[in-house]
Amino acid sequence: MNAKQHAESRQVPVGVVGARGYTGSEVLGLLARHPGVEVSFATSRSQAGESTFISGLTFSEPDPEACRQVEVVFLCVPHGEGANWVELIGEGPRIIDLTADHRPGSGRESGAVYGLAELAGDAVASANLVANPGCYPTGANLALRPLQDAGLVDTQRLTVINAASGVTGAGRSPRTDLLFAEVAGNYRAYGEGNRHRHLKEIRAELPQLSLLFQPHLLPVSRGILETITVPVVEGVDVEQVRETWRGRYGHGGAVQVLERGLPSLQAVVNTDLLLLGATEVDGVEPPVVTVVAALDNLGKGAAGQAVQNMNTMLGWTLNKGIRCER
Repeated sequence: MNAKQHAESRQVPVGVVGARGYTGSEVLGLLARHPGVEVSFATSRSQAGESTFISGLTFSEPDPEACRQVEVVFLCVPHGEGANWVELIGEGPRIIDLTADHRPGSGRESGAVYGLAELAGDAVASANLVANPGCYPTGANLALRPLQDAGLVDTQRLTVINAASGVTGAGRSPRTDLLFAEVAGNYRAYGEGNRHRHLKEIRAELPQLSLLFQPHLLPVSRGILETITVPVVEGVDVEQVRETWRGRYGHGGAVQVLERGLPSLQAVVNTDLLLLGATEVDGVEPPVVTVVAALDNLGKGAAGQAVQNMNTMLGWTLNKGIRCER
């Protein structure tokens, strides 16, 4: 057996800290079906001692020592607690932090590799600490970064990102504004004024672009749709946009480019895919192209990408164990 075959076949011990939140539950579900790992622990203070959906595994109290006994730890704790857990665990396991604590703009980003899976590659492979990207930035950055790098975007004009997310993007903690009676039949903007916390993370990957980011809350449980108005340089058309995406994402990963039309939430919910589509815009000068990115905020926007990062860290194929069928 060669080194690659050995890497693909071995069972790696992993653990999940914070396995009862929306993101933690999603991570645990993917790991339970992953052919290359064995889940050694899944923590939940509120349900310690109760059975998980993995046979023989019960929820346990969070324990830094247990984290040191596995190869990979997923931190699915609330924002603000991830950095504390990294310090508590110390050296030993490789850590994938799904909080915002080590992402660009956090002040701690120099100690972590930003794990935008399809673009980070070699940096993630050698990392001990990966900052798993936020859900909104995943869609925006994977849609726009190849276009920026190829010089297709007119950087003197404003790129407008109108993004809408299901309510699980706000986490599982109870909040009045997320009650069913407040959300059902409603659709509203929030984080207005270009002040949303994810904007720093988006700008870090798109430093050449002038950005306006406006998030909205959808009356659905999960899924993100980002409609982006891209000011393109003279002569750039939709097919050139699609071809640029294909060149970047056509060699593996969870990003798929539609040959025609625009993606919808229905096509990505309960998957780890990110779908990209683009369309011409008539009657506008200078020229713009409308780009749409669709993903599941708990899938590719969180757990799916975290598992992709683990796969890269362990020398496995990028999509091993994730859901890429639609």
